Parts: sequence; structure tokens; C-alpha cells
Amino acid sequence: MPDIIYLTFSYRFIMNKKPLETHRDQLFADLVAEPSQFSFNEAVVDVFPDMIQRSVPGYGTVVRMTGVLTEQHAKEGTHVYDLGCSLGESIRAAELAIGDRACHLIGVDNSPAMIEKVREEMRPLSKIVWHLSDITQMEFKTASVVIMNFTLQFIPINERLKLLKQIRSSMVPGGLLILSEKLTMPDAEMNQLMVELHHDFKRSQGYSDLEIAQKRDAIDNVLIPETAEAHRTRLAEAGFSRSSIWFQCLNFASFIAIA
Repeated sequence: MPDIIYLTFSYRFIMNKKPLETHRDQLFADLVAEPSQFSFNEAVVDVFPDMIQRSVPGYGTVVRMTGVLTEQHAKEGTHVYDLGCSLGESIRAAELAIGDRACHLIGVDNSPAMIEKVREEMRPLSKIVWHLSDITQMEFKTASVVIMNFTLQFIPINERLKLLKQIRSSMVPGGLLILSEKLTMPDAEMNQLMVELHHDFKRSQGYSDLEIAQKRDAIDNVLIPETAEAHRTRLAEAGFSRSSIWFQCLNFASFIAIA
């Protein structure tokens, strides 16, 4: 019974956060001869909250539980990082969940448009410090929680292990990494089924076949998914003591890994 009360309080606390302004995502609604490569530019930032909610099944659950998990693992005097924070939904959920606990909350993104918007809208409302930086070039300070929600998939595969080792070396014993990713399935037929189901999900959210196809072409070779086993193996190689998928919806999953 106490655990249920604990989680209920966390969910209520997180859901009280002020939403960021957004517009309807129609970036790929018009036919173009050759869609440009996807990037997190001003046009994407303008529609990003709508885009990610309508594109990533289970995204709201991942954000809410990021707050709950942070509440359970954040240690006084340590850093809580959100790497690839975009507009900061995950780190804002963490901030609201831990309340007055004395942690250093850091949101990091390499998109100038993302950081400019979140600084503008969140500065009066939050103690989060926002950094414009390449996370592969950062020096991390002592951390108890590191959040990477749909970030690692945009890092070149040959740079992923080095980054995770750097993150792990900064973490206190028992610290928590939250790693959410789009997956590819080891079985080709099952992978194709998951891709088709994801497209069906996007259609149910109002995207047309044209939008789905053009977005797929734009993001190809920008977002590189891997299997769940590849992620678990890399987390072990990086020095995490254990890891597990705690949530999966179609080909999107979230892992927790313990330092």
C-alpha cells in the first residue's frame, strides 16, 4: 500500500507541470522531390511537442516514469543530467518529482533552437540549468541520475560505448541511467511487422501516408536503431552492473541501468 501512495503522489506532481507551447506537426504534409535530412532546426522545434507525442508510442509514460525513477534515485548534492533534453520534458518531470531536494539539474542539447526556446519559456519557472553542448565532448560531474530519452539513437554507433563509459565513470554507486530508444528486431519478419504497426500508430494520430513516407526518408541514416541485446551488451561493457527493459511499446523501449 505505501508504494501505491508513493507512485500516485509522483504522478500527480508531474502532471501539474506547465506545457510548452506547440503547433501541429505538418512539416512533411506537402510533397517534395527530395526531403532534406532531418535536423532539430527551428521548424522542428516549433512543432516538437506535437511531433513526439504523435510519433513515439508510450512517450507520455516514459516521461512520467522518468520523474518517478528520478525521485527514487536522485541523491542530495549530485547532478541529474538530461542528455539530449530537447525541450526538457524529462528533466522537468524529474525536477517536479524531487521537489526541494538539493540536486543540480542539467539539461543538455546540441540544437541551438531547442535550447533557445526552452531557456525562453522555462527560465522564470525552473531551477534547471540549460547547456548548449555536444554530449560526446562533455565532462560529466558526479551524477546520481542520467536521462537519455531517445538520444543515443542519434549518436554514431562507433561513439556510443565511449559516451556510456564516460557517463558511467561519473555516476555514484547505485546511480541510475534511463535509456530510451527506438529498437530494431533481430528477426526480420518481426521487425517488419513492428515497423508496419508503428506506421499504423502514426496513422491513428492523424499522419498521412505521405507524411509517414517523407519523414522516414528524411530521418534515414540520422536515427540508427539497434536491437535490445546490443544495448544490454553495451551497457555491461560500459560498466553498469545490471540493466533491464522496464517499458516497451511496439519498437520503442526504455531501459534502466544501475551503476
